[in-house]
Amino acid sequence: MSLDVAPRRPRTRTRSRIGWTWVALSSLAIAVYAVTPYVTTPLHELAGDGVGLAGAYENQPAWVHAAFYAHIAAGGVALLVGPLQFWRALRERARAVHRAVGRVYLVAVLIGGVAALALAPVNSAGMVGFAGFGTLAVLWVWTAWRGYRAIRSGDVRSHQAWMIRNFSLTYAAVTLRLWTGVLVAAQSPWIVTGADADAAFTNAYAVVPFLAWIPNLVLAEVLVRRRGLPALRIVDPASGPAGYARTEVGEG
Repeated sequence: MSLDVAPRRPRTRTRSRIGWTWVALSSLAIAVYAVTPYVTTPLHELAGDGVGLAGAYENQPAWVHAAFYAHIAAGGVALLVGPLQFWRALRERARAVHRAVGRVYLVAVLIGGVAALALAPVNSAGMVGFAGFGTLAVLWVWTAWRGYRAIRSGDVRSHQAWMIRNFSLTYAAVTLRLWTGVLVAAQSPWIVTGADADAAFTNAYAVVPFLAWIPNLVLAEVLVRRRGLPALRIVDPASGPAGYARTEVGEG
């Protein structure tokens, strides 16, 4: 995976390094924040303390618990190692390490995505969560598969593009929490305590299942195009007779 396609000016490289540092540190912070409670404390105790989503899954069947823990663990691994794949020095000076870390990342995405898809029907946000998180899970696995296929066929540029898109979806774990905080804070003048705070969280979660990842994917596509990598297109200009275009998703 790479974000670098052509030589860039010093100012652009500086912005890129700042952006990478922010992404790496925020991914690390959320990986530790989201995973640590579940690997150190039983689910029923977390539910009693009102931690995270423990209360929503405490009384679910064993297979839901298994999918829940698989998603948390694999998602945490993907967040930890994903930014390393965009580290230019690692990619250029230690390609074997880059490939090994990439394999770990792709396996983590596969496990986390399948687990997320299994959890979508029983998520705590109802039908909005089912649609938003379910779509995210499908796209997460699909973009990883496209990136893997591209590198296996030797198409490095397409691999780079697909993995930028894929990590933007991995990063939804970070933006989900940022957006939730922003939306809850936006309601703060009307929040007192207790039920009001719960209602504010519920209101925020009515849009977060989509807001957590759609802007990320849009920004990823902007980045892909700015880097001159193969971009997604909706209309194939070479298809059909004059005046007719077949709608499809492909690479430009």
